[in-house]
Amino acid sequence: MKCLTVLLGLVYATFVNANPNLVIKHNKIDSPKEEYQFGLLKLALSYSDKKYQFDESNTYLTQQKLMSDLGSNNISVAWVGTSSEYEQTYQPIRVPLFKGLLGYRIFLIKPELQESFNQINSAKDLSGLRAGQVRTWVDTQILQQANLPVVTSNKFSNLFYMLEGQRFDYFPRSVYSAYAEKQKYPELGLQVENSLILVYTLPGYFFVNKQNQALYQEISTGLNTAIDDGSFDQYMLNHPLIKDALELSNIQNRKVIRLDNPFLPPQTPINDKRLWFNLAQH
Repeated sequence: MKCLTVLLGLVYATFVNANPNLVIKHNKIDSPKEEYQFGLLKLALSYSDKKYQFDESNTYLTQQKLMSDLGSNNISVAWVGTSSEYEQTYQPIRVPLFKGLLGYRIFLIKPELQESFNQINSAKDLSGLRAGQVRTWVDTQILQQANLPVVTSNKFSNLFYMLEGQRFDYFPRSVYSAYAEKQKYPELGLQVENSLILVYTLPGYFFVNKQNQALYQEISTGLNTAIDDGSFDQYMLNHPLIKDALELSNIQNRKVIRLDNPFLPPQTPINDKRLWFNLAQH
């Protein structure tokens, strides 16, 4: 068995050394959200005539570490919410991975606060309560420019315990994250707020190193082909992460509070209706 393991390792190493451009180094897949985005990457590359291999990180990389590793070519592709800084530093593939659902935010709250949220009808009403966010996320800036108070943490996982400890009043999460995260922390007794949804334009993209134009072309061509032939929608709307979230969140019956995103890069394809989720159709 040991000899077989060594042999397989040598074969893989030989493949990597011989075909470095066909090995996609990516973040660890440790959640349904990561699995969804990784599956979309594989869908995009399935249109290529090349046979790519995938090399997963041993540990989950924070967004800051992930993008740093992308810049140094320790990671081949990253999937994150966009920002002007990221688009200046790295090469974005401007096809929103969730068709804009990244900017559809429902809240994790303490159950006893539901009545307070029932009284809210506008961003001004919401300004009387405190949101929680990761300090470095563009979401924090979006909320702050809308005059919504934000309590921040450098570490994402800390925010769930800070919410339970009443350090803030609500944690805005994408519609496809909130229910899974509630189940992940059952001991905290959190619930998904049932009446509101924040909506702002925030696409999540695949990013590659600016020097890796070959991979950029492969992913871009594959994603756009999948959009045009319907494979993208079929994959997204039938994926349990999205399908379950749309059913559970009842977003068509929630009060919508729209916020501007002044940090949106000017190249964002906001007029290409193929690429965006349409709330009115759901």
